Amino acid sequence: MRRKTQLAIKRAFDFLLAVMGLVLLCALFLCVPVAIILDSRGRIFYRQDRIGLRGVRFQMLKFRTMVERADEMGAGLYVSSDDARITRVGRFLRRFSIDELPQLFHVLSGRMSLIGPRPGLPYQLELYTPGQHRRLLMRPGITGWSQIHGRNLLSWPERLDKDAWYVDHFSLWLDAQILWRTFGVWLSGEGLYAPREKFFFSDRDDVPSPADSRPCPTGRQV
Repeated sequence: MRRKTQLAIKRAFDFLLAVMGLVLLCALFLCVPVAIILDSRGRIFYRQDRIGLRGVRFQMLKFRTMVERADEMGAGLYVSSDDARITRVGRFLRRFSIDELPQLFHVLSGRMSLIGPRPGLPYQLELYTPGQHRRLLMRPGITGWSQIHGRNLLSWPERLDKDAWYVDHFSLWLDAQILWRTFGVWLSGEGLYAPREKFFFSDRDDVPSPADSRPCPTGRQV
């Protein structure tokens, strides 16, 4: 099957599964905001600029899992498993990736896909190698090839290289395998938090990147 045809089918499945997911999870979308409000002061949703298909910027939604203004506290972008900035409800939401569910709205609108490279932060574009830029040729995903191969246990270059590999080898069959294996990762909680020695930037962070916490080009946190 031609790649263009597979991409069209992929988009149709994205739309259908996003609608089904939002309908089936409607009770959760009502309960989670109430839990967040009762647990800590602040907004229900966290919005953050991310880079999507062909480098187009969009605001990605997550349920808030950390205290307000968490970016001005503690370790900045780095979030550990015992991070005091994570709220009680937020810890549960993170464990089961429930905080990511609002991204189904982005899948519905076409800004994201169920499966694809995780959307990066705008300033990270300048750190991509020419080969790693290929990850921008497909819609970013809620889950993806790097997510089922270590997630945050991978270093930054490893994640980007796996994303580029996915773009080069995309097929509907590969997407089906990724979706199936995502359930195992979800149940195990594998790679939920990044070890500090491998931290470059984490797709589990809920905070903007202040200038003093941006990584240097070598991948070491300064």
